[in-house]
Amino acid sequence: MGNVGLLFVGAVLFMNGLLLLEMVEARSGAVFNLFVGVLQTVTPTYLIFTAGGDQDKILAASGIYLFAFTYLYVGIGLLAGLDTSGVGYYSLFVAIAALGYSFVNFHRFKDYPFGVVWLYWAFLWFLFFLLLGLKMAKLTVYVGWVTAIEGWITGVIPAALLLSGYWKHTTEIAIAQGAFALLVFGALWPLTRKSRQPTGTTPSAAPPGSAGNTGTPT
Repeated sequence: MGNVGLLFVGAVLFMNGLLLLEMVEARSGAVFNLFVGVLQTVTPTYLIFTAGGDQDKILAASGIYLFAFTYLYVGIGLLAGLDTSGVGYYSLFVAIAALGYSFVNFHRFKDYPFGVVWLYWAFLWFLFFLLLGLKMAKLTVYVGWVTAIEGWITGVIPAALLLSGYWKHTTEIAIAQGAFALLVFGALWPLTRKSRQPTGTTPSAAPPGSAGNTGTPT
């Protein structure tokens, strides 16, 4: 169930990246945020109720709510035309929490790829804090591209591999993920600084989302 949620998290991140790049209209993007927000609320609730008191499963499911409330917050905010500061400062909270979930993946679950994925999400959420909370509009294009790329790297591709049974050689995957982030996100910075900034106001696009746990989704 969590792997399916991860697939749609990838979709909403891709959509929100395009929203920041002004390729998707804000109210249209809001509707999809609400769809995924509801899905990400139902998923951890089901997983917790069926965990049978297993604390690892409950811990794993708890991280999903961080993203569920983000997407609901963003979807409602876009439709209502709310100021982005609330989402921005909530993103700071989630970025800090994501570091904790990364630690749990590395040291408790020994799930190194998802330890790296949580670092991806912590980085992206911090960017959303800068963009939406501190109103650093000059970051809009950079954050848009990072969000769209993370949709595939942290959502769609892992979900597809997990659902099809090809999620193997996890140490090598973690190393490749780390190298990809350093190379691609590092190269994007100078490239996007030279690009045209969006002409409209900064949209309250959503930070990243999680699929079913703090380790490999169930």
